[in-house]
Amino acid sequence: MKKILFQDTSFRDGFQSIFGARVFMKDFMPAVEAAVKAGITHFEAGGGARFQALYQNCGEDAFDMMDEFRRVVGPKIRLQTLARGINVVALAPQPRDMINLHAKMFKKHGMTRIRNFDALNDVNNLIYSGKCITDAGLEHEVVVTMMELPPGCDLNAAHNPEFYERILRNILDAGVPFASVCFKDASGTTNPNKVYETFKRARKLLGDKVELRIHSHDTCGTGVAQYKAAIEGGADGVDLGRKPLSGGTAQPDLFSMFHALKGTEYKLALGEDSIVDDHIPELMEANNVAVECLKDYNFPPEARQITTDVIFSPMPGGALTANTLMMRETKTFHLFPKVIENMSECVRRGGFASSVTPVSQFYFQQAYMNTLNQAAGRGTWFKMTEGYGKMLLGYQGKTPCEPDPELVKIAADQFGMKPFKEAYPGVQCAEEILPPGIPAAKKLLEENGLPVNDETIFITGCLQTKAGNKGIEFLKGNRHIGVPKKDPNAAPAVDTKNMKAGAASTYRIALGNQSWDVQVQTLSK
Repeated sequence: MKKILFQDTSFRDGFQSIFGARVFMKDFMPAVEAAVKAGITHFEAGGGARFQALYQNCGEDAFDMMDEFRRVVGPKIRLQTLARGINVVALAPQPRDMINLHAKMFKKHGMTRIRNFDALNDVNNLIYSGKCITDAGLEHEVVVTMMELPPGCDLNAAHNPEFYERILRNILDAGVPFASVCFKDASGTTNPNKVYETFKRARKLLGDKVELRIHSHDTCGTGVAQYKAAIEGGADGVDLGRKPLSGGTAQPDLFSMFHALKGTEYKLALGEDSIVDDHIPELMEANNVAVECLKDYNFPPEARQITTDVIFSPMPGGALTANTLMMRETKTFHLFPKVIENMSECVRRGGFASSVTPVSQFYFQQAYMNTLNQAAGRGTWFKMTEGYGKMLLGYQGKTPCEPDPELVKIAADQFGMKPFKEAYPGVQCAEEILPPGIPAAKKLLEENGLPVNDETIFITGCLQTKAGNKGIEFLKGNRHIGVPKKDPNAAPAVDTKNMKAGAASTYRIALGNQSWDVQVQTLSK
């Protein structure tokens, strides 16, 4: 029997993939406590969108949340967070002093391990951040990011087993320090056979002693198949969610994976000495506690279903619901199918960076803009978004392949910028040219009469946006709340059980070049 490790991602990626990361701390901590009682010893506890969303949508401090998470689980449980290379937990490249401060702050606030990825698989974006994480006394889990390329792409160019092996070799050759390795497929689209071949190659390259993990989502319905392929190829660990924070846009479910491994030589480990098989009742009870904790939240339907369109437009589960929440709020949700369709072109022509934050947002924002351009009768690329345009120009790092020259020219013309390699010849990474962030954050805090300490400096530095500094707004007490909880004042549903239907009237509804015939009947008692 070989024990397969698992990390419970329910309380970080589960939240991000279902609620856009918008969940109040007090609402879920009893579920964390129940999970520990059931025997789970490894949780994803923060980072990713669960950093900025707390300040921008929950009115809460992410450092307070991490402290409380540590208090609830006790000193021995492994708590893991997610970082985006030189972006750390921001959406734009950060200077070196902020990258170093990120590692120190997450260590100070009780974290054990940081999983660290670069969406472009540019190893230069992982070297310094990996060193800072290790030097802070944290476990550094270095990542190779994966996805399936959309139709029409050169499948030999990138995102195949040879490509992933090359990226892993680049990590080893660069001397990036790490405690474990993860292959991360945020869109859940990588073909399971490709997963198997990739893990075989990775295991051969790393030897038997390096902890090797996979992270994926069940968005297109193949998450369990991917995990089984990875395990058979040599993976030591998987990421799993639990009811009601599993499946769909989130991670494959713990019990689904347990069921898929029946009759094999593999068992899901629970703690150091046990296996999931021996603790089913306790885990079921922990699931029930989580269901009760989140009973007042609105679960978006798209988060709980299989969305096979993402096979052709790799939208990550962790970004899908955040974007659909935004589209509902802006009354543009009817455009969602067209946005997903347009996203395929953005990936195909954008240089094949992996569709994971922040690149997934760049893809989505550009696809959304292209959809609006088309709806207004303008050219598809009439307006380019800043994130996507700067990525094409190289300001996020080097994409796996050269992006479409036509789009590069459009970006250069619209933003008045040269490609990064022309503007900064010989510079390998954006962190090298950015001015220090700590002095600027201190100055901003002092100007606003706010406390100056490591936490407030980091919050201020990471939450600078084009719309203003969201960190300063939070620290001044201006708290925006946008948590998807049910409205307690909503009118109750009408009981139609004993009502009679009147005569039907037929209406035709037209939207763009589509139309629907709808029949309406009046109900009466």
